[in-house]
Amino acid sequence: MNTMYKTAAPRLTLAAIPAAVLLFTLAQTAHAQALQNQSVDDRLNTLMRVVDQQQRQIQSLERQVTNLEMAQRGRGMPGAGAPGVATPDAASATSVAEQPGADGLPVPLPPLAQALPGATAPGSLTGTATGVPVNPPSPDSGPTTGATGSAAASGPQQGAPVGVNAGANTGESPTVGETQKSAAPTRTEAEEAVVQREHAPLFDHKLTLDWGISDTYYDRRQLQLSGFLALDAIFLGNINLGETKSHQIMADLDTRYGLTDRMSIDVDVPYIYRHSSFIVGGAGGAANSLSDASVNSNAIGDVNFGIYYQFLKETNNLPDVVGSLRVKTPTGTSPFGIKVQQLTPDNTNLVAPSKLPTGTGFWNVTAGLSVLKTYDPVVLFGSLSYTYNISRSFADISSVVGQTQPAQVKLGDIIQFGGGVALAFSDKDSASISYTMAIEPQSKTKAPGGSWTGVPGSETTASVLNFGLNHVINKHLTINGAVSVGLTPDAPNFVVGVRFPYTF
Repeated sequence: MNTMYKTAAPRLTLAAIPAAVLLFTLAQTAHAQALQNQSVDDRLNTLMRVVDQQQRQIQSLERQVTNLEMAQRGRGMPGAGAPGVATPDAASATSVAEQPGADGLPVPLPPLAQALPGATAPGSLTGTATGVPVNPPSPDSGPTTGATGSAAASGPQQGAPVGVNAGANTGESPTVGETQKSAAPTRTEAEEAVVQREHAPLFDHKLTLDWGISDTYYDRRQLQLSGFLALDAIFLGNINLGETKSHQIMADLDTRYGLTDRMSIDVDVPYIYRHSSFIVGGAGGAANSLSDASVNSNAIGDVNFGIYYQFLKETNNLPDVVGSLRVKTPTGTSPFGIKVQQLTPDNTNLVAPSKLPTGTGFWNVTAGLSVLKTYDPVVLFGSLSYTYNISRSFADISSVVGQTQPAQVKLGDIIQFGGGVALAFSDKDSASISYTMAIEPQSKTKAPGGSWTGVPGSETTASVLNFGLNHVINKHLTINGAVSVGLTPDAPNFVVGVRFPYTF
């Protein structure tokens, strides 16, 4: 009996060989027939999609590795995903480098041999009637799904990344990397510069020093009448056109510090230099003769500080939402009580303040909300804020020499809103355009023991169109340039400035 069993076993094995060869040949024939049914355009489109996915995944991995290295370097230790570094679990004998995805990074996309129908892995058999390489199904794979019957439906190949769903192109569940990207979209360096400038601080950076300088220019003309109206129709006297040109140069340092990954505080200290030129007719008593004079002032401006909180982190479906609360202090020179004086002896029309203010003279509190959404390479952003000006009493608000007028002053509360769009045209460069409007109602004054009285002409509407250009020097330093153009008489003619935020 044993002899017969030993003889029958080799015969059955030899008989199974032709059957296995026949089955393999039939599978190859069916697979080649499925490839022939696909057009060249379909294969090219599939290849382009896979290449695009892999390029995005590579960029995402590079950014996450850089952030991980910087975070660990700040703690004085190597990156968590460095090869050969043991996991904190002493019972584990494997290294982090041997565990795909253990360092928190998304598992890379499958190679072309797994995602592209008809493509081969290195060392695979090639050669079909259409000239497209064929990767035969893995012997360990189950039944194929879909019409392709390629390696996309088979199990992982030797050496292929673990944890990747090779059926991503067949409508199955997304890969691990795609799930993480959907939950937290990654931004390029240029897009991060837009976020830092137009939206809110970068919460993943502990310390940022943001130094900037800007020039604000005003040019105002005013018709001056010196005389009287006769017969309700004829003006008798001098008509002069006065003009004021003003430059306000401000240099400030904004220091931001991240308390948590959702909360950040900052303090901004400005220093302001102001130069104003006054031009008016009436020199020597002649209406057509002009005279001019200039006034300069420089001092610290209004120091302000604030806190930011990130209510929502941006996902594939939700925008990034950040709230802010800022307080401005009256550390600058107040405009109240500054006396107006005659600047030239031969022209009584040329009067101007003895010095120029560098602040508003008031405490105020601003509550704001900003929203940002990234649609690579486009970034959309918008903001809304409300500023409450706290009323304050002054010992003198009169501008007349020799006159003192104590009063309480309440500036109008400001509503500001705006929005814009930025385009990242490379990994390090982006441009933006936005619109901002600020509406301030009428200011009021109240004499001691009196009632509130509105100040004529104090209601303002400032509308501005902003253009920005950002360039990333390296992972620490960025250059932000901006030009703003005033659209209403209450807004400055233009503002041009540049900022240099440096993140640690």
